[in-house]
Amino acid sequence: MTMIVRDALPEDMSRITQVRRAALPFLVETPESLLAQVRNAAPAGRRRMFVVEQDGEILGAGHAGIAHDGIEPGQAFATPVIHPDHRGRGAGTLMLRAAEEHVAAEGATTLFAWVLDRPECRAFAERRGYRPGRAARFQRLDLARAALPEAPAALPPGVELRTAADYAADPRPLYEADAEAVLDEPSDIPSEFDSYEEWLDSTWRNPLLDHRLSSVVTVDGRVAAFTAAHTDGRSRYLSGMTGTMRAYRGRGLAKLAKADSLRRARAAGYTEAITHNDEGNAPMLAVNTWFGYEFFAGEVRHVRTVG
Repeated sequence: MTMIVRDALPEDMSRITQVRRAALPFLVETPESLLAQVRNAAPAGRRRMFVVEQDGEILGAGHAGIAHDGIEPGQAFATPVIHPDHRGRGAGTLMLRAAEEHVAAEGATTLFAWVLDRPECRAFAERRGYRPGRAARFQRLDLARAALPEAPAALPPGVELRTAADYAADPRPLYEADAEAVLDEPSDIPSEFDSYEEWLDSTWRNPLLDHRLSSVVTVDGRVAAFTAAHTDGRSRYLSGMTGTMRAYRGRGLAKLAKADSLRRARAAGYTEAITHNDEGNAPMLAVNTWFGYEFFAGEVRHVRTVG
């Protein structure tokens, strides 16, 4: 009957996926994508995936590591998730303690963790010394019934719609666009990309990324806007990232990319679209409201000092 925390094994990934889906029904992930997060993680990130286990049953799982691409040093993250049927038994406390000890041993001084915006979840975090920070929301669109805009009969001169699949031979233009977009993304942990090879492993080769459904808008041949489509291969589609280059903002190009991607996703048989936005990201919140996305769940990032 002893409850233990250990490192996750490849053979655990299916059970971990089931636990995470039960606890966080808005997630889009698969056993393959969880395994890739561990195997393809940058060594500097010191990422580990833990599980809490009792009598051979996995009660919860979570990641912990260093935000090695963060602009500020010493920042770390943890994401403990416990199955709803096993909360209140100490599993979350046990896993969180293991995560804190891990990142502190790696030199972290500040630890961030997303917490569901529910009274019991926030109280759990605050009892353990975590302070609330930025809020974010998950939103859902019934893709099977959504009134998506029709494809434009003609695009403005110089504007072209492509997909990420068109960049299979050389995805570097998409890396450069992603690197610029992430600099302006609201976050408690501002980051910047400095390794093309790491981006290829973590983003381009992510098993969830559907290159054919990820739309790219170019202007005179240059990437101007894009939206990355993550899918579970069954029915659920997630907007992994949508960005517009600074020189092309204010022209509706993000909306053009997202509309194209959503139409492609619906044609491919996906029926549910999920998106996640920081509450301070007013432009993307406005775009998603225009498409008809509705609030699904909220979360608040909490922080505490470690080490």
